[in-house]
Amino acid sequence: MIRLGCIADDFTGATDLANNLVRGGMRTLQVIGVPDAAAADGVRDMDAVVVALKSRTTPAEDAVEQSLRALRWLRAQGASQIYFKYCSTFDSTPRGNIGPVAEALMDALGTDFTVATPAFPDNGRTVFKGHLFVGDVLLHESGMRDHPLTPMTDANLVRVLQAQSRRQVGLIDYRAVAAGAPAVRARIDALRAAGVGMAIVDAVSNGDLLRLGEAVRDLPLVTGGSGLALGLPANFGLRPSPTAERLPPAQGMRAIVSGSCSQATLRQVRHYIDAGGAAMAVDPARLAQGAEASAADASAAEAQRVLEWARPRLADGPVLVYSSASPEAVRQTQDILGAEQAGARVESVLAQVARGLAQAGVRQMIVAGGETSGACVQALGLSQLQIGPQIDPGVPWCHARGNGASGPGLHVALKSGNFGGDDFFSRAYAVLDAGIDHREAPEPRRGTRETGC
Repeated sequence: MIRLGCIADDFTGATDLANNLVRGGMRTLQVIGVPDAAAADGVRDMDAVVVALKSRTTPAEDAVEQSLRALRWLRAQGASQIYFKYCSTFDSTPRGNIGPVAEALMDALGTDFTVATPAFPDNGRTVFKGHLFVGDVLLHESGMRDHPLTPMTDANLVRVLQAQSRRQVGLIDYRAVAAGAPAVRARIDALRAAGVGMAIVDAVSNGDLLRLGEAVRDLPLVTGGSGLALGLPANFGLRPSPTAERLPPAQGMRAIVSGSCSQATLRQVRHYIDAGGAAMAVDPARLAQGAEASAADASAAEAQRVLEWARPRLADGPVLVYSSASPEAVRQTQDILGAEQAGARVESVLAQVARGLAQAGVRQMIVAGGETSGACVQALGLSQLQIGPQIDPGVPWCHARGNGASGPGLHVALKSGNFGGDDFFSRAYAVLDAGIDHREAPEPRRGTRETGC
């Protein structure tokens, strides 16, 4: 029976959360979507299971329905505490989905209080006096203010969460957190007595998250980014252990599929190419050619062109297939096809390429970008991911189960666009070869305007 049941609102965020649980010593499995009853056998030896949904930007009622189905499945597996995971930049609107999902889970669990903190200092996300910082800038001064689906124009998380919640929202500030778990529990009691149902919690260091984790030991539900996970394994008597992140030996050929256009991923692509790596760009012009050409035909033709280039090169080392491009290049394609159609065609190409690479013998694959990861995971038919060693904060290697691949299965790293150092692609394979992460977590890049989960 599992101890901790987690519900994540997107795929890369789920992997980010699972990575931190493994770092704390929890044997962790990530499942794609709500499993059926037959999947229960695969979780018996796990301490935690993360259900990965795509509910961040769906209508709130759909997000609630998916999350409640995940909750029922996790409770049936014995989970004694539930963790609702969302983005470290608190991606949401006044309609949700963080508030509606959190409150639906509270109602289903019969609890009158929960905490909320997206803080993850290792990746530059901190909360101070209820305000979220991305590096050294407030949330609304970061690139998230221009997000096409969830523009974040207010760094005051108490105000943001209150706008999408029925319950009163309060604050557990840095003074209580710094004073330790007893002070946090006392603040929770005071907020409860005042009729507060949810509280934003300050955290500016991993030490804050460890103290918070101890303080929320008895709450049926906790909510946050992945950082809060650092403080939870100890509540179940677990400590960091290499056995928690041990994966089957990696075999087969290697490939990288990159769809993110974040500045971090653009640097990673450039670093890989400058180091002499084999790389092929998806050609947006081909996808935009001929108004009469169907989206399916254009995507299939471009995927076939890329695969014909990649197959003969796989034996010589990792190949990189990327659609990552500058904002100007992206806008040019969007001007021709429209933003939605341009994104859909590129995702379709990369998903077909990922499937074709696996069919050609690739068993070690890096996928960069949240939407790209979702498309590739679905195209590959992945249903379960066992979490392994960390590459960079928020990004581990995983071993895929139920993917239909013969032999050793598929090792995959799903990278949120803005995570990872410039040498991420090459270093990721070094971590996999070593079998365990021996790197110290790098200092977060302060002052960055980049965003990611």
